Amino acid sequence: MNNTTEVDTERIVYVTEDGVPTGETAPKLAGHHENTRLHLAFSCYLLRSSDQALLITSRAAAKKVWPGVWTNSVCGHPAPGEPIEEAVRRRAAFELGLPRLNGLRCVLPAYRYRTPPFEGVVENEFCPVFVAWVDDDPEPHPDEVGEWRWLSWHDYAQLLKDDVTDVSYWAKDQFSQLKDVEPFSGLLSGTSVRDNGAEPSST
Repeated sequence: MNNTTEVDTERIVYVTEDGVPTGETAPKLAGHHENTRLHLAFSCYLLRSSDQALLITSRAAAKKVWPGVWTNSVCGHPAPGEPIEEAVRRRAAFELGLPRLNGLRCVLPAYRYRTPPFEGVVENEFCPVFVAWVDDDPEPHPDEVGEWRWLSWHDYAQLLKDDVTDVSYWAKDQFSQLKDVEPFSGLLSGTSVRDNGAEPSST
């Protein structure tokens, strides 16, 4: 799928405070501004099957908002009428080249957040959080992902406290709830694991 076409045609789904679709939609880019309405989204954390390491990614420099920011594995918006699990799989395949997600499940079904403005754009999402396991390294789309890295959960927790590395608002906000939820609460502390040579850095 051509990235420009997807961005131009993608629509966001407006929801109530309880995450129920209202029946209203809007173009993705036009729907994000200083008064962004609450809409449906998702976040997903991908763990490597062999050692439970977490895949983190940095948003591509060409992204309209929060370019270069390090964040969790993949985020996105379900299309109108699209089951959210299918949206997770679609974006993981498109952004990361990882079409096969094992054991996909929702761990924070009612998570929502609102960001401070970034160049006049506010994110306001009802955003269920998922986890899944993968067997392969990503082959990311360059318009979506700048760099990627596998981290132990312990090192990811330390990264979120780093004052130098630019990490997304939602990744930091979600951590306070994820750390007490399986499988994350059961992950053992450890050191950094194999990565692609990219070091998270300030942007």
